Amino acid sequence: MSRGNVFQIQRYCINDGPGIRTCVFLKGCPLDCIWCHNPEAKRRDPQVLCRLAKCHGCGDCARICLHNCHKFEEGKHVLDFSDCVLCGNCISACQAGALEIVGYECTAEEVVEAVRKDKIFYDTSGGGVTVSGGEPLMQPDFLIAILQKSKKYGIHTAVETCGFAERQIMEDVLEYTDLFLYDYKETDRELHYKYTGVYPERILENLEFLYVKKKDVILRCPMIPGYNDREDHFKAIAALLDRYGNIKGVDLEPYHNLGEAKWEGLGLVRKNKFSIPGPDVVERWKSKI
Repeated sequence: MSRGNVFQIQRYCINDGPGIRTCVFLKGCPLDCIWCHNPEAKRRDPQVLCRLAKCHGCGDCARICLHNCHKFEEGKHVLDFSDCVLCGNCISACQAGALEIVGYECTAEEVVEAVRKDKIFYDTSGGGVTVSGGEPLMQPDFLIAILQKSKKYGIHTAVETCGFAERQIMEDVLEYTDLFLYDYKETDRELHYKYTGVYPERILENLEFLYVKKKDVILRCPMIPGYNDREDHFKAIAALLDRYGNIKGVDLEPYHNLGEAKWEGLGLVRKNKFSIPGPDVVERWKSKI
């Protein structure tokens, strides 16, 4: 029985592949994108998250924690989970319900059982299940088990991936995957390393591999004003569309700030600041592609 770490199963998603879908988010990611909006997915193991907007500042968590994960400095809740042992004492003590453990271990059977609940919607809308993250290819056995069992029930499968994985893993996964939502974050090699912590060669090699194997791909391109909204980046995306006939489209994903509070709530520091583009800017980006 394959087991893995999940941090969310979200139903009725309409922006993660065709039709109505259920998205399964797995923990763990090999990249370190500076604009990441799911920082709770970076680590593979469960971790404590504080919803600081809910915190009343009572200090009960600090008083009960034996590892100094919680401090209150000039009325501000300061977090440092580097020594956290996931005892859960602070969560039990928090009367405001601001603390939670993000991520849990479960079986592939349990995941697919949850996915199956909405099969009627998949069948009528052309939807299915999308496994995302984090990076789902970091848990290949768990991912494959979810995909295999979903296919047995006639459910369309999609995998959202950054493509940074060993070739054998990609080859094992593609047999059970109908569609790849392929993140393409930056086309300049050095900037890719600067923004994500890895060089893009493996990602591009795996994209070429999916073309050879004739697997359907949709590019998903996060667009960050002032970082990758450059003419050469748009041209490079368009060049991939010309080169690979298996790419069925491009999703431009403008930066949003929905994940910013989670960085602080995990005790992480985000060094960069990002702006949210308006609708007119997004339309201009689309016209360039």
